[in-house]
Amino acid sequence: MEGDDRFMLSPATSLPRIWIGLWQLSSNAWGSAPAPKVRDAMATHMGKGFFAFDMVRYVSSSQRSYRPLTATTPADHYGPAEDLFGSFVAGLPADTNPRPFGATKWCIFHPTEITYEKVAAAVKERSDRMQKDRVDLLQFFWQDYQDRNYITALQHLARLRMAGKIRNLGLCNFDTKRTEEVCVELGRGYIVSNQVAFSIIDVRPLHGMNDLCDRYGFKVLAYGTLCGGLLTDRWLGKPEPELYSGQLNPSQRKYLDVILKAWGDWDLFQNLLRLLRDIGDRHGGVSIANVAIRWVLEHHFVGAVLIGARLGLSDNTEDNAKVFTFSLTYRDKADIEAVLKLSRSNTMIMTIGDCGAEYRQKEEY
Repeated sequence: MEGDDRFMLSPATSLPRIWIGLWQLSSNAWGSAPAPKVRDAMATHMGKGFFAFDMVRYVSSSQRSYRPLTATTPADHYGPAEDLFGSFVAGLPADTNPRPFGATKWCIFHPTEITYEKVAAAVKERSDRMQKDRVDLLQFFWQDYQDRNYITALQHLARLRMAGKIRNLGLCNFDTKRTEEVCVELGRGYIVSNQVAFSIIDVRPLHGMNDLCDRYGFKVLAYGTLCGGLLTDRWLGKPEPELYSGQLNPSQRKYLDVILKAWGDWDLFQNLLRLLRDIGDRHGGVSIANVAIRWVLEHHFVGAVLIGARLGLSDNTEDNAKVFTFSLTYRDKADIEAVLKLSRSNTMIMTIGDCGAEYRQKEEY
């Protein structure tokens, strides 16, 4: 890769601006591959400069998009991603440089007693499974804001960071208000990131989270940038799919729901795809996905985008690298903005709610 392909997550941590999301390892709904093929795919990504991997908690496929997590949701249950990552790390030569960077999460879905010992055990479990002496990036999610023990939990995590058990500490799906509260409580520099949805479709981080990044010195790690694969050439010119027709994987069902209920309609989405195709052609024929990713990355508060990968089943490394071969022009951005003005993108902050609200409330939009 070349150009602006790296960013500083923290003063000593330079990372690629495209991370490989491993959440598709959590369910066969995206397809499955044997562990050796998954590890081979990780090596391919590493060879192309994509050495940062993001792991996510497992959520049952029976949960509809934007259905609130409840006390009956298995607390912080992961698929095999951490273990597969760990076995990959263990099998690498000792002189591999750079080493794979592993970002994982600790998620609390319902009220629970928070003690230093419990937090330390959660962190150790992750580092053990990832076969690292410390967690490269621990991202913290807390569902119930009425229970303010999330501050206590983060204070314990900050202690573990100081003790060298966590290399970097971040948030996951925290809204603007609570993110600022955390930054004030812990101080500038303790939180290096907040992982939230951000795409041409979902622009909610532009309504406050971007300003917090500037004020407190952390970066947004953006997921949903390709809307589960809907923002790709594959869907250009295609009729509107039915939600449960079998054409869509769980991520695509989630984002189709957003497009149709909160953003606009399928015809306007097709207009957007046609425009992104035209912009791609202006830059030598790069893909719709390249343009959609580039649009997100050109927001200065974004550190990296997280792209879900069906490791062992498909390989988009060559195409992803093209993101860093061009920049959007003023005309490109103005044309995109003209389409967005026809959508309801700027009202999604009110209909869905602030960043992460979709995981804490019922569907009402």
